Amino acid sequence: MNNNWPKVRLGDVLQRSDEAIELRPDAEYREITVKLWGKGVVLRGVVAGAEVASPRRLVAHRFQFILSRIDSRNGALGIVPDELDGAIVSSDFPVFNIATHLLLPSYLGWMCKTDAFVEECRRASEGTTNRVRLQENKFLAMEIPLPPLAEQRRIVARIEELGATASKARDLQRQATREAEALVDAEITRRFDQLRCSARAAIRTLGVGGTNPVQTGPFGAQLHTSDFVEEGVPVLNVGNVWPGGLRFESLDHVLPEKAEQLSRYSLRSGDLLFARSGATLGKVCLVPDQCDGWLMTGHLFRIRFDRERIYNRFAFAALRGARSVQDQVFGQVRGATRPGYNTTLLGNVELPLPPLTEQRQIVAHIDDLQQKVDALKTIQAGTKIALDALMPSILDKAFRGNSSLFPR
Repeated sequence: MNNNWPKVRLGDVLQRSDEAIELRPDAEYREITVKLWGKGVVLRGVVAGAEVASPRRLVAHRFQFILSRIDSRNGALGIVPDELDGAIVSSDFPVFNIATHLLLPSYLGWMCKTDAFVEECRRASEGTTNRVRLQENKFLAMEIPLPPLAEQRRIVARIEELGATASKARDLQRQATREAEALVDAEITRRFDQLRCSARAAIRTLGVGGTNPVQTGPFGAQLHTSDFVEEGVPVLNVGNVWPGGLRFESLDHVLPEKAEQLSRYSLRSGDLLFARSGATLGKVCLVPDQCDGWLMTGHLFRIRFDRERIYNRFAFAALRGARSVQDQVFGQVRGATRPGYNTTLLGNVELPLPPLTEQRQIVAHIDDLQQKVDALKTIQAGTKIALDALMPSILDKAFRGNSSLFPR
């Protein structure tokens, strides 16, 4: 590449398009928007003319350049794709015709994804905190390197070639992560399938003294959102429950006096939590030591097994990933649009009940596999970070004249 390409002002290769149409109230129109951080121009939705505040809207055409006045400083700019030809946009998204005898739309499309280009848009934006807007005159005064069309085509072809390779690698990385995550559940299912001839017991009989170990969280009348405070005794909800462990990003709290009133719903280390409603139904996790004395909401079940009869981690594995057990759980779901669960349904689920020593051996085997899978996922996470950084690096090198990636 030639680092001495001539530079031109964007105003020399872009011309503002003011093409607009009057919207008919009874007609439908495709409306487009521009996503942040170089994610491109996409369909925002299909709207009726009567739903649009202004009866007159700009029209965008394929191969035009479009940007967001508000968010171009955050990478909201790009080329209108073929499938959105003729879509409408508001005046907050100025549209520009490209002088295609000088500048390839695809060349500009890739260039505008670079950090350097977005940084220039940030500098061209002015206003108060809530009213920052791109200043069009400053934007059009920005300069870009402009090689001959043949060189632009070569650069675009090389970017797309490298981008396709990176995309394929990213797909393989995601597939490897999904397969690693599925491996443990597949092994759990296999091991529990081998226990079909073992004694079985319904969950409702597996509490201390043969009692029902399932406890529902407090009902709405007992715990209101108005009871939540900034600091106090933490309260877990369905959003905190994941098979890999509790998530603590968003915790509610109640005052110690309220926690005392709700002590019936307190948690102990080793309890199982089971999400009983909505999209999270069936998610389970074990309560760690640090959560002793915490509370739960009415969207959760607490299961406190008799550990002389069933190892809690064995029961967790069964409810987490054994197909034979999950078929029982989800086969009983009530409420097609908003599935819910009750103590009777969960209590009727049967678990295999081999001797405790065998239960612990099975859990040890699963834990060993989980550690290996976690190690693999850690490697894959590092790979993902590297792949996510690859395309920005390619674009930076493309427009800075790196000859190693873009040889002639």
